[in-house]
Amino acid sequence: MLYGTDGWLPSGLSPAGAGRIAATNDVQAVALWLEEYRASPNTQRAYRREAERLLLWLGEQGMSLAELRRDHLDAFEAFLGDPTPRERWVGPTRARQDPRWRPFRGPLSPSSRRQSLIILQGLCAWLVEAGWLDHNPFRLMRDKRRRMDNRRGAIERYLERPLWEWLWQWLDRPPASSASRRARFVWMRRRLVFGFAYLLAPRIGEMTGARMDDFIRREGRWWWRVTGKGGKTARIPVPPDMMRLLADWRVCLNLSPEPSADEPTPLLRGLDGRRGVGDNHLYRLIRAIFEEAAIALKHQLGADAEREVAQLRRATPHWLRHTALTHQAQAGVELRYLAETARHSRLDTTARYLHTEAEEWHRQQARHGLTPQGTGGADVPGEQPV
Repeated sequence: MLYGTDGWLPSGLSPAGAGRIAATNDVQAVALWLEEYRASPNTQRAYRREAERLLLWLGEQGMSLAELRRDHLDAFEAFLGDPTPRERWVGPTRARQDPRWRPFRGPLSPSSRRQSLIILQGLCAWLVEAGWLDHNPFRLMRDKRRRMDNRRGAIERYLERPLWEWLWQWLDRPPASSASRRARFVWMRRRLVFGFAYLLAPRIGEMTGARMDDFIRREGRWWWRVTGKGGKTARIPVPPDMMRLLADWRVCLNLSPEPSADEPTPLLRGLDGRRGVGDNHLYRLIRAIFEEAAIALKHQLGADAEREVAQLRRATPHWLRHTALTHQAQAGVELRYLAETARHSRLDTTARYLHTEAEEWHRQQARHGLTPQGTGGADVPGEQPV
């Protein structure tokens, strides 16, 4: 269902009033499109957010989806980057039924704006096929391949290995011996969250949905059973470091070190040690830890770590998945196994985590310098300077 504050969502009647779907207005038509993603709740939630923003913006312009033209899209993209007036569009996270709910937490970054356009292009393409729209204005955008292709170049939103190693050392430092039981619980949970994210590359919904009995032992080896995007179930090898983290966490919960097959209880838990945590709770928890780490790194290294501090402040939970897969690729994990861990249906999606060719290209390009004494061609065996 699509929500908005009272009177925000427009009726958006189709000019023809009919199509190949059972809808009488734009809101109903978009809701039917969203139903196509019911097997992937996280995707559906993200797509609903972008569709709502478009419908609300159209309502402000007194327009329906059928009236959306190419010349409107630049204004809409600019609006995503600066939703004004702020008091009407921007606010903290609240339930959608709350009259204080707002569709934005703040201006969208260029990459987030691009992602929004990609999603909305897909929406309009579906509505064209459904007979609700007679054209897709997003397909007219200049340099469409660069702007609208969701399968772009290599993954860039990840922590490089030195920064990850610093972060893990910072997370792994135990609290003082005088620390309270609650402080030790919080420390153990932080280690588990970041270790789990780095070692098994889960999506955030897969982390909150994980249960103790999802860790199963077969012929002496531990596996993680996960139902992920699109309802697909997979088994992922669990490395020894993850089992050590899990054992520490379970002991903290007064459980035996190893899980059993009859423990359908949450892996990640709230401060009461029993209830699970939701996606929003975990998202905010991870973001808060990234911010705390950024402050610690700035205090430790000052201006020397300005770039790394900025990365930590930009990082989201999904960066941990990108970091995990990128580091596995750099460690030499074969593409076919990397794709299984990532649970990608296409190898070219997984290949975005492979930076080997870029590194080799950079190494060879370094042979080209201004002087033979530097990094120039004279250093290449068998070659002489001209």
